[in-house]
Amino acid sequence: MPEIWLFLIAAMTLTLAPGPDNIYVLTRGIAQGRKAGLVSALGFSSGLIFHTMLAVLGFAALIKASPLAYSLLRYAGAGYLIYIGVRTLRSHATVKLNGNDAAPPMKLSRIYWQSVIANILNPKVTLFFIAFLPQFVNAGAGHIPAQMLLLAAVFILQALLIFSAVALFSGMVGAFFQRKKAAASVMNRVAGTAFIGLGIRIALPQ
Repeated sequence: MPEIWLFLIAAMTLTLAPGPDNIYVLTRGIAQGRKAGLVSALGFSSGLIFHTMLAVLGFAALIKASPLAYSLLRYAGAGYLIYIGVRTLRSHATVKLNGNDAAPPMKLSRIYWQSVIANILNPKVTLFFIAFLPQFVNAGAGHIPAQMLLLAAVFILQALLIFSAVALFSGMVGAFFQRKKAAASVMNRVAGTAFIGLGIRIALPQ
């Protein structure tokens, strides 16, 4: 899997772009402390296991059923990546951190399961995994499920590390966003451009 590093860069770009998961981790860390932020980071990362299994089982079955369907999925995935890249570029990212709106304290176990369920019930994450992971699989090398699991493990690990860093430095990150109002928009532009480029690269002949 020679493109594992490209996959890691793309995964980190997605994780760093302001979204519901990392914004929740950030606000929870600010409202209730680093431990609560870390627990929510673990919850969101745990939820990704569910999407991993859907993507791995579905894609492995597709490979066995039809090589043509595999090719169609690659092109559909490329189109979807370009689509979310355009949507990301056009979105107006804002990070609202108002102390008056901070969520009330809750038990750590509730924070964890709330984060897990929120991630599982997000259909956009499932769709992204199904479109994103297969683009880095080398079908000719075989062991498709193993490759998918490896990619998913890399994605989950980097997400956990980044979310945990956001939780640990939630106060500093929150202050940065308060001072730099355009920071979220800049991060969205970087992410959007990266995904459009990735989608075009996938769509071009190998």
